[in-house]
Amino acid sequence: MSSIGIVKYHDFTFGQIKDDALLLDCGKTLSPVTIRYETYGTLNKNKNNAILIIHALSGNAHVAGYHSETDKKPGWWDDMVGPGKPFDTDKYFIVCSNCIGGCSGSTGPRSINPETCKKYNLSFPIITMADMVRAQYHLMEHLQIPKWLNIVGGSMGGMQALQWAIDYPDKVESISAIATTCSLSPQAIAFDWVGREAIMKDPNWNNGEYEEKIPEKGLAIARMLAHITYLSDESMNNKFGRKLKELCDYSYDFSRNFEVESYLDYQGQRFVERFDANCYLYITRAMDYFDLAAKQKGDLVKCFSVTKASFLVVSFSSDWLFPPQKSKEIVKALRANNSDVVYCNIDSNYGHDAFLLESKALGSLICDYLKSVYDRINNVQRI
Repeated sequence: MSSIGIVKYHDFTFGQIKDDALLLDCGKTLSPVTIRYETYGTLNKNKNNAILIIHALSGNAHVAGYHSETDKKPGWWDDMVGPGKPFDTDKYFIVCSNCIGGCSGSTGPRSINPETCKKYNLSFPIITMADMVRAQYHLMEHLQIPKWLNIVGGSMGGMQALQWAIDYPDKVESISAIATTCSLSPQAIAFDWVGREAIMKDPNWNNGEYEEKIPEKGLAIARMLAHITYLSDESMNNKFGRKLKELCDYSYDFSRNFEVESYLDYQGQRFVERFDANCYLYITRAMDYFDLAAKQKGDLVKCFSVTKASFLVVSFSSDWLFPPQKSKEIVKALRANNSDVVYCNIDSNYGHDAFLLESKALGSLICDYLKSVYDRINNVQRI
């Protein structure tokens, strides 16, 4: 199946009037707010075929297709979105937006503060997953979508998908929560902390006020550390083992000797080219603060009691960042509420990154699930 082809991004801005500002969990407001988004397919006459795809930490609104004929790579989930693909654009209307706090078009710390006419940087308010969802709700209203057929997200995107089910239960028909969690583990919070420390200890960070000289080394180290958590021991062993990089023996110094070292260095440099250091601080902090059942004093069953959606929950066997047990906790709480939930733990050695790489197994699962939801709301009889 080929790519969807050339696509365009759109910018939607709201809150130009202070009374319409986005109220944040931290108690502050954000105004105005711009959301960058892309759409694929067509909203049908009944407006009941709309699907919201929510990206992970380093993702953006460009989920599929190309922005120009010269683009070398398509959107980040191109294998899954397009004609005849699991998110079939001949059947569904797909929306993907860049979360607020990011650096790919939506309002974030590197946006211009209208009150100072300078970049927000660290004056940007701390945001949460719920804040991101509130901004997405404004986009939903702008697009005149009465109810999402499905909201799907992997990792951080899955957190927001679950938040949607809690905060807007009447606006969601179904949820696909993939390789995600209801709250970060202490270990995951620790990895985020070390990554932020690497950025903030870079002399070029300059308390967030950097311009020409960016905290390149700190951001690259943060990415290298995070990237290790996305892989599994098995996948790293299969891909690299103890192979040396263009050497026949150790160099007996501290330069790159092993292939895995060169790989991580490459990943860090690539990330610096497309992501912003301050945005990394804000988004990882939002992930740290995510605790879906906090308002219910940790009672996940009570937390999910307000939901009305059906759920597809997917985990991956070798994911140690958001392990299968985290998904099982979600499923257990949903079943305690008699919610309609399907759970699948996909056997994979790719680790957390499996939600981006296991497109065949995951695609088949999502394709069948979306069809069942769509057929149900359209009263299609299965033979």
